[in-house]
Amino acid sequence: MPSSDIAKWDPGFTERVMSVLRPLLKTYHRAEMRGLESFPSAGGALVVSNHSGGLFAMDVPVFAAGFYEEFGYDRPVFTLSHDLLMTGPTAEFFTKTGFIRANHENADEALRAGGVVIVFPGGDYDVYRPTLAESKIDFGGRTGYVRAALNAGVPLVPTVSIGGQESQFYLTRGEWLAKTIRLDKLLRAKILPISFGFPFGLSAVLPVNLPLPTKIVTRVLPPIDIVAEFGEDPDVDEVDAHVRHVMQRALDELAAERRFPVLG
Repeated sequence: MPSSDIAKWDPGFTERVMSVLRPLLKTYHRAEMRGLESFPSAGGALVVSNHSGGLFAMDVPVFAAGFYEEFGYDRPVFTLSHDLLMTGPTAEFFTKTGFIRANHENADEALRAGGVVIVFPGGDYDVYRPTLAESKIDFGGRTGYVRAALNAGVPLVPTVSIGGQESQFYLTRGEWLAKTIRLDKLLRAKILPISFGFPFGLSAVLPVNLPLPTKIVTRVLPPIDIVAEFGEDPDVDEVDAHVRHVMQRALDELAAERRFPVLG
């Protein structure tokens, strides 16, 4: 995507959207944002996060609402996103609020321009993980985010969130089902997640159940300077293992605080 598209981020429009979203997030999901005091005060930064909540993932709204409340709207938050968000009648809304197609060129451009870029390495594999595995960091072996931070010369900011996977009861990613009905061949989709929720009960993506008012807590961890910690020519797998380790430890701590599903 060319720079003119990244420049379509509209701070005024984003601020108006946040003014509507923020009270909803704080009431319906009782959203908490922790750790922003350690966030880099200027320049590009790559936020790497787990992903939760299926079709109604709240990770980006919770992070963005907290970030803009803390730092204002001089520094854009971009989200590396699926191409589907960039098509149809909602494309302009997403572009104006900072969603960009997930590829290395866009990530590099946004980071070098001083933007904060959110990446969910686990993608669909992570966002539809079973609810019983909600406290597990699993990127499905994807490590490209490390190279993206290195190429742009920016710090990695690990971030973890808990609660989103309780918006309904996610039973399975349905990898076996997608393969059985050849969805992987027809639509290049490797999962067909099955969940149970309100008001339709059992769902294989469709019918679409409404998200429960689960409490969501997001914690931003101290930034990682890859070169300073791992050298000029770091082993990408070693960096990835370290990032997932610090994220898992933080997510375990959030899980230990949680007393009841949905209620938090």
